[in-house]
Amino acid sequence: MAVREVILLGNPVLRERSEKIKDFNQEVQGILKDLKDTLISLQERKQIGRALAAPQIGRQKRMIYCNLPQEEIVMVNPEIIWKSQEKFEVWDSCFSFNIAFFVRVTRYRSIKVKYLSESGKENTRTFRDDLSELFQHEIDHLEGVLATNHLTDNKNIIMREEWEKRYK
Repeated sequence: MAVREVILLGNPVLRERSEKIKDFNQEVQGILKDLKDTLISLQERKQIGRALAAPQIGRQKRMIYCNLPQEEIVMVNPEIIWKSQEKFEVWDSCFSFNIAFFVRVTRYRSIKVKYLSESGKENTRTFRDDLSELFQHEIDHLEGVLATNHLTDNKNIIMREEWEKRYK
């Protein structure tokens, strides 16, 4: 497949709810390949980022690809089925923001996600801390929700260069 252009903040497509994937056919494999190619290219060029959701490359399907140093995670039709009571604050950015700025958001400390693999196998996993935040962010994309929706104070926004000086 190919490296796709990331849809940027302001494009109304990012606010649309994605469709569930029902058939695990070549279209699903094509979307996954595009997500992988695009994310790996972004990670190399931007030196940041861990995951990408299909709506960010213009595919309104419920799929996420995550590329971590220790593992790859593919989620099809993910659903958060449990959230901890404990929350925490974190700086969040997005390839759809061109990683130009970060916003301070509140997220659940732990979540449990039910999802299908790219072959249709059912999985359930619990994520804590940074992975909890990551998958809340990516699942939000499938609902047409962006990190800026979680911004509660306009003082909690910072440009990437300043974030790197202070927090990296």
